[in-house]
Amino acid sequence: MGSAHSITNITNRQAALSDLIANSELDAIVLNAGPSQSYFTGLHFHLSERPYLVFIAPDKAPIFLLTEMEVGKVNALEYEALSFTFDEDPNRWPDAFNAVAETLGKNVSAIGVEDTQLRLLELRLLQDALPNTKFEDGSALIADIRQHKDEEEIAAMQRAAEIAEDALLATLPMVKIGTSEKDIAAELMMQLRAHGSDAELPFLPIIASGPNSANPHANISERPLQKGDLLIIDWGASVKGYYSDITRTFAISELDEELSRVHKTVELANAAGRDAVRPGANCEAVDRAARDVIEDVGYGEFFIHRTGHGLGMEAHEPPYIRAGNSTKLEKGMTFTVEPGIYLEGRGGVRIEDDVLVTKDGVHSFSKLPRELQILN
Repeated sequence: MGSAHSITNITNRQAALSDLIANSELDAIVLNAGPSQSYFTGLHFHLSERPYLVFIAPDKAPIFLLTEMEVGKVNALEYEALSFTFDEDPNRWPDAFNAVAETLGKNVSAIGVEDTQLRLLELRLLQDALPNTKFEDGSALIADIRQHKDEEEIAAMQRAAEIAEDALLATLPMVKIGTSEKDIAAELMMQLRAHGSDAELPFLPIIASGPNSANPHANISERPLQKGDLLIIDWGASVKGYYSDITRTFAISELDEELSRVHKTVELANAAGRDAVRPGANCEAVDRAARDVIEDVGYGEFFIHRTGHGLGMEAHEPPYIRAGNSTKLEKGMTFTVEPGIYLEGRGGVRIEDDVLVTKDGVHSFSKLPRELQILN
């Protein structure tokens, strides 16, 4: 896997986070192994039975806490960093945590964490080393930086969308009556790799046919496609650690009048949502634009999820395109627009695009036709 993180971008991100910390009630932020840690350091560690932490604090070089066998990665960095290591004996791990505490200063009053990332394992070791320190959710500071994508990130996401679409086009010829959801998924995953996706996909594709398509997060089954089915395909690719997440809904051989109308409604809602994207608009307004189209036709109760979610190094990240979210859209934000209608026992339709807020509007990374396509 390549990287969309140049050294200049990484050090700029660290400086930006340090500035936000300095202007907050926090003294530092600690990041566990995961996307944010990679984003701010350029290093990738798998979440495992061992702790891998990095501390970002104003006026200090990043401080890494990690196992001895990984310290070579820190030593090879092209920017200044400190490292504290531990061996395989968990009984000696507190020594490394105490050393970090000494470097940070025992008087730090508050450290920010990512509430969806830091585990009890790391938290208890941190609390023991820093008994007078409060650990608070610092996710908002992290999101404030991560949700504004730079040119390297945007290029990776554009390529991830192109790979995903090429992979689907290579898969569609095998989609016909009698083909199982499981077989379609296997072919699509093979085509994603063949067309250049990183091995680690953003998620396993959702292939949902007939009544299964009424479940937005259906599990892949052995069900064979049947005449008159709706078929939802929700899939994505990964490039340099950045994701695409696209959905198109097809008909198998034919489609009845109501389901055709449902598809057209979702198509119009998707367009309305994308058209509402511009700097200064808020997340709620995009959700409302898409939802109004569906409610006006009388299917509002069957649109059972938010209109979209942020996208980047994670398949779901800020900003979230939902009712009640007044977050203002700004240039560089990337997210999905994915309205849907789900009729239990019959089928569902979802049309999802990946979009970028530009200086004066919106750019869609995904380009595949959104209108109903009938596969024979």
